[in-house]
Amino acid sequence: MDGPGRPGPRRGRVLEGLRAYGLIAAMWIRSTMAYRTSFVLMTVANFAMTVLDFVAILLMFSQVDALGGWSLAEVAFLYGVSGVSFGLADLAVGSMERLGRRVRDGTLDTLLVRPVPVLAQMAADRFALRRLGRVTQGVLVLVYALVLLDVDWTVAKVLLMPVMLLSGAGIFCAVFVAAAAFQFVAQDASEVANAFTYGGTTMLQYPPTVFAQDLVRGATFVVPLAFVNWLPAGYVLDRPFPLALPEWVAFTPPLVAVACCALAGLAWRAGLRSYRSTGS
Repeated sequence: MDGPGRPGPRRGRVLEGLRAYGLIAAMWIRSTMAYRTSFVLMTVANFAMTVLDFVAILLMFSQVDALGGWSLAEVAFLYGVSGVSFGLADLAVGSMERLGRRVRDGTLDTLLVRPVPVLAQMAADRFALRRLGRVTQGVLVLVYALVLLDVDWTVAKVLLMPVMLLSGAGIFCAVFVAAAAFQFVAQDASEVANAFTYGGTTMLQYPPTVFAQDLVRGATFVVPLAFVNWLPAGYVLDRPFPLALPEWVAFTPPLVAVACCALAGLAWRAGLRSYRSTGS
């Protein structure tokens, strides 16, 4: 048993990983800020590229009044929540997508010999502050949606907003880590991983009513991306819930995020144990 005030081995390992992550990320931030003009240009470019996605939605609504029964303001709400949640996850652990390349060229071995958790090293590697451009764009679209929406704001709905964004970020972080773990056994699977990360956030920008029921079921019960925005948005916007689910599921994203992170952690540990050095 651990003594009073002394963290257990697992908790100590987590704290060590978070501390290492912070130090590595801070190092990359200092490196980025040494070239401020380049940083500003890259952030603006990142912002501009993500804006095009919403421009496509605006063009659709120039031809129709509703998309799957959802108004422009409601779709913008979905877009904003998805964009902010994914942007935060991409900022925090987006570098995980490089794992397959490190496995192929053998550079993962250099991370294994360091006295720092490999997950923390991979997540913070080349920490890209420019990804704030995606987060900023998502925030602006979300604010735009909230201005247009006529919502009867209750205490529960107000409190659900930050919970929704943070839980969504946690779910996407878990997807990033699980997808990276898959690359231990399939090094060329980065495009498959992107289908669940970048493809997932693109899917969530649109209402569930435009997709086949089987896809919605998969996004609810298999890879639970629906808990990022579709389900909590149903409560905030007073919309029918996908698959006729009960109203209380709108408040479960934090539990789903914790479960997803736990499963992603197990997948990561299994993948790391299965790794065999290339010897290069």
